[in-house]
Amino acid sequence: MSFALDALIILTGWTHVLLAPYTKVEESFNLHAVHDTLMYGVAQLDKAHMSFYDHFTFPGAVPRTFIGSVLLAWVSNPVIHIANSFGLVTGKFDLQIIVRLVLSTLNAIGLCSLRQAISRRFGRPTGLLFTIITITQFHVPFWMGRTLPNMFAMFPVNIAFAFVLSRAPSSPKPSPFSTYTAIALLTSTAVIFRAELALLLAPLVLQALILRYVSLVGVIKVGMLAGFVSIALTTAVDSYFWQTTVWPEFSGIYFNVVEGKSSEWGTSPPWTYFISFLPKLLLTAFPLSVLGFVMDSRIREALFPHIVFVGTISLLAHKEWRFIVYVVPMFNLAAARTGRWMVSQRKGSLFGRLFFLAFWVLIIANVGVTTMVTLSSMANYPGGEALRRFNDAYPPPVPGHGKAHHVHISNLAAQTGASLFLQEHAPPFPSSSLFSPDTQVSMYPWTVYDKTENLTLDELSGSRNITHLISEWSPIVMRNRMRVWTVAEIPLASGSGAETHGGKGGGGIIVAFNGWKINWDAVKAMLGFKLAEVGKVVSENGLKGLISMREEPTVWIYRRR
Repeated sequence: MSFALDALIILTGWTHVLLAPYTKVEESFNLHAVHDTLMYGVAQLDKAHMSFYDHFTFPGAVPRTFIGSVLLAWVSNPVIHIANSFGLVTGKFDLQIIVRLVLSTLNAIGLCSLRQAISRRFGRPTGLLFTIITITQFHVPFWMGRTLPNMFAMFPVNIAFAFVLSRAPSSPKPSPFSTYTAIALLTSTAVIFRAELALLLAPLVLQALILRYVSLVGVIKVGMLAGFVSIALTTAVDSYFWQTTVWPEFSGIYFNVVEGKSSEWGTSPPWTYFISFLPKLLLTAFPLSVLGFVMDSRIREALFPHIVFVGTISLLAHKEWRFIVYVVPMFNLAAARTGRWMVSQRKGSLFGRLFFLAFWVLIIANVGVTTMVTLSSMANYPGGEALRRFNDAYPPPVPGHGKAHHVHISNLAAQTGASLFLQEHAPPFPSSSLFSPDTQVSMYPWTVYDKTENLTLDELSGSRNITHLISEWSPIVMRNRMRVWTVAEIPLASGSGAETHGGKGGGGIIVAFNGWKINWDAVKAMLGFKLAEVGKVVSENGLKGLISMREEPTVWIYRRR
């Protein structure tokens, strides 16, 4: 049973990676750092070679750490070679999928460790329900394979609280070793990856001191040792990659908190995390977690640092769900504790049957919401889909039989999936054992992928070097420039022989998610128990007759006439 539950967590994360393999702009720094680490390596880099790294072309507002990206690249490298030996690597984009699967697996291992600790502390049924609740939610399974800094931090955070939780049900407190280990992990994670975790560390330390898990002297020693070692590590590694002395997370704190720049990205009321983001992250586990907090003192003890953390970080004006994603597993524990109570009631009584039914209805609701959000997310990466179609339709010409393609990638396309791993037809490539021999790199007319920002339509049209555009500008916006450009004719399906100027979702027009369309007549028929009418709609149109996804053209692939 334990192996099956762990496998479920891992497979759920993998499923989300494979269903939505493209990435968004907020994932790009770490994703491209992994790309550059795999392609160029990290040894013997000087300023000349470092200029090939993407972070010098697009540095961002503040420096970010390379430690997570380098470690992920190193862990992924043997997996890539194993996959290649089985013929599973055919291009650079396959590497992106493998890297994301590896990251998802690491975060799944963290969740599995936490599940095992929960089973030991609260019993196996609670561990089972924790797993069911976790895999039926959207945010953590979907994002744990994505290269956000928060997802690099998620793994050590879950391991830290697994140490705190892993003890017998009747044990009044964790061992000093477990507590010190958790403090050291959280300290290092806050220093290297996400500074806001200091706000989670503080209440955990306070709780440990009040309940006498550990001594103040011990906390100071462990905290200072972990902190100074982590500062030295991140400063040494990141100064090497940024070619200047830097501690990235300190730069982030200074920029966002001291200078108050984070508010430029938007502000929210203090209660936003509690009334908006937590319910979105937890879905139906949110009300169950409240009941779990009330009914079990062990849950109150486990949730205390996380509730204080959310309350404290609410004082910052700029808010995003990813800043508090670390609390989801512990709130799921509280929900699982409530679920254990609900399903264990005597089935011979009316209340017992109602509680049992209510819990599984909530789980089904989780599945329904997660399915819809996942489907909409799959259709929300037009830039990645556009660049994949372009690569398939326009391979580099044979040497001596045409010039290289030069495609300009717009801001929207770059932000919605057009990563470096999708630049399939241009160097750099991994080792020659995975791709073409190095001798072909210099002689081949490789495609030019151009992400120059702030170019006008006239500048793009006037540059004869640019042969293709991937743009959010529709033909209507292009107007008289359509004398220069035409929407690319791209086969709808490989080998079909059919060509189109776009069609919905085909050819050179890429559609993206634009909401859901509900058949309200069918809903009214359901509420009125007119099952025959509902059955007719479903039989004629399937489930799309009840609810269907709205999509609209978002990105166009143009070629020069």
